[in-house]
Amino acid sequence: MAASTAQAHGFELADVQVMTHLQPMTLQIQIRRSNGDDVSLDDCARLSAPMGDAIDNAALPIEAYVLEISSPGIGDQLQTDRDFRTFRSYPIEVIYRDDEGGEQRQQGSLLERTDEHIHLNVRGRIKRISRQAVIAVQLTSPSG
Repeated sequence: MAASTAQAHGFELADVQVMTHLQPMTLQIQIRRSNGDDVSLDDCARLSAPMGDAIDNAALPIEAYVLEISSPGIGDQLQTDRDFRTFRSYPIEVIYRDDEGGEQRQQGSLLERTDEHIHLNVRGRIKRISRQAVIAVQLTSPSG
């Protein structure tokens, strides 16, 4: 329902989170433009009413809720090929398992994601991390 509402207004659904531990419950919906352009605050505001109507008309067992519409940003995980193309050269943090199974974190600028590796620039050096070892990749601020 959220995906079709977003699509009807020229957006793609990037993520949906339902925060039931908050009172009232919060629905966080992240969108991106279908054509790859940036999402503005006005875009989020324009989609809010139709998305709220779609949720209300879906007869979900929800009494009160807060609807938050935004676009992916700092702290959000990169998951799709499109995410990795869109955020090329942005600062990221890769969380991965090393050869001994320990969890490691590496920050740098995203260069690319291939079928086998994630390539990032770490202070002028290229670091390759096997995709099989990657737990998560998320956007960070330039200072980390």
